[in-house]
Amino acid sequence: MEKIILIGNGDVGSSYSFALVAQGIGNEIGIIDLDKAKAAGDIQDLNHGLAYVGPKTLYVADYEDCRDADLVVITAGAAQLPHETRLDLTKKNAQIMKKIVKSVIASGFQGIFLIASNPVDVLTHYVKKLTGFPSHKVIGSGTSLDSARLRNAIGEQLTIDPRDIQIYVLGEHGDTQFPVWSHGNIGGLSVHEWLETHPNFSEQDLGLIAEKVKNAAYDIIAAKGSTHYGIAISLARITRSILKDEHAVLPVSVHLEGQYQATDVCISSPAIVNSQGIREIIEMPLNESEQQRMYDSIQALKTMQAQLQE
Repeated sequence: MEKIILIGNGDVGSSYSFALVAQGIGNEIGIIDLDKAKAAGDIQDLNHGLAYVGPKTLYVADYEDCRDADLVVITAGAAQLPHETRLDLTKKNAQIMKKIVKSVIASGFQGIFLIASNPVDVLTHYVKKLTGFPSHKVIGSGTSLDSARLRNAIGEQLTIDPRDIQIYVLGEHGDTQFPVWSHGNIGGLSVHEWLETHPNFSEQDLGLIAEKVKNAAYDIIAAKGSTHYGIAISLARITRSILKDEHAVLPVSVHLEGQYQATDVCISSPAIVNSQGIREIIEMPLNESEQQRMYDSIQALKTMQAQLQE
């Protein structure tokens, strides 16, 4: 059936539904939002393009429609105000998430949750806790966007198709994220091999790119108010792997159960994503520096989780 229910029709949600339609992902898409008039307008607008991409059922949904959905995607949440701390935002969005998830579960939903609301790792863990769902059925968008940003930035610097660059950003989707240079490759060469054979590109360049990627959202928000196209395309990629049972390896926020010597925390790692959700977490062997950065990221997220429970 390939039925998706999207909850939250703001910038990210509406961009995601557009990405689904443009890429031909999903057969049935229902949109839940407090502003039903806007949702209805977006659906009418999207319907006008179906003659070029193929038939699809689009409609304004209610929580009862979640009952037989394959996937519930949550993008709803408040934006961080200038005077708010990250913890303030976390607590506010946790309350929003709690209301949403309770309504979804009341419908009898047994599918997969895909969370994009921020802070995504903490809220993915919160949804896992609220629902009691098995770990493989609650997924966060995690560093899927950060990894794509990194590949694109390196591709721009080297004039290489970013699809031919494989480097993952792991950890928190936030300030403690880090690229795993030790397992990255550029055109089949390890990062170390590339640096050895291309003296015009250095480790310092990589560091500057990683910092730029980490701060990319702040630059975009300063320029236009929000980031939504990149994350929407990332969510569409995850969605396709779930609905088409692709078994794609993607860097998403997953619930650790001993991987990276941690438990009871959601954080990004490469994982095999299929119709069951997370088939397997791929624990990357990290070098000493990367191990420390993963530890620091896990501790930062656990601190936020603990504060959320206070």
